Amino acid sequence: MHCVKLNGTEQACRVGKIVCLGRNYLDHIRELNNEVPDAPVIFCKPTSSLLENEGEIVIPAYSNDCHHELELALLIGKTGKNMSEASAKDHIRGYGVALDLTLRDVQARQKSKGLPWEIAKGFDTSCPLSSFVKAEQVNDPDNLQLSLRVNGQLRQQGNTNMMMRSVARIVSEISTFYTLEEGDIILTGTPAGVGPIVSGDLLEGEIEQVGQLRVRVA
Repeated sequence: MHCVKLNGTEQACRVGKIVCLGRNYLDHIRELNNEVPDAPVIFCKPTSSLLENEGEIVIPAYSNDCHHELELALLIGKTGKNMSEASAKDHIRGYGVALDLTLRDVQARQKSKGLPWEIAKGFDTSCPLSSFVKAEQVNDPDNLQLSLRVNGQLRQQGNTNMMMRSVARIVSEISTFYTLEEGDIILTGTPAGVGPIVSGDLLEGEIEQVGQLRVRVA
């Protein structure tokens, strides 16, 4: 059983599914020379991909090119299906700091063959995740500064106001494909600046009003 902590409460939240939104920042789309999507790009990670704060990332032996992607994470607090944007935020219980680690070489190989690329996204430790702050403690999730440093050097910096889809729209759209349930986690996409990590690297992510995430590569 995989659980996450909601700050200010004693009870751990059992994690359901982890649903991720890709290509949600235009500058990141451009840096990878991807097409701008006309529909949400959605994929899932297994709960075995979770890694706690201060944990160690283990890059699989079948990859030589693992990239970091800093993201705002949403913790779903109650069940919803086909939600409107107006009601979507009522289903968010908390916000956290996440990394969507990606085996870029594996992803490229799978894409070139027209095959699914979850094996590049869902490996063990591919989803480092902080504890969550209560939703009411975040003034505006669509206007939060976020940054990632690797070995003290700034790699990623941006603001959630750069997202192509707002937090409410993300939750609403995903709920048309999957019923969202208590304990589900949504990753909302990454700004530009993604790049490789290697053994020994220290990654420190921070999102305004939300918190910090600190992990190291084994």
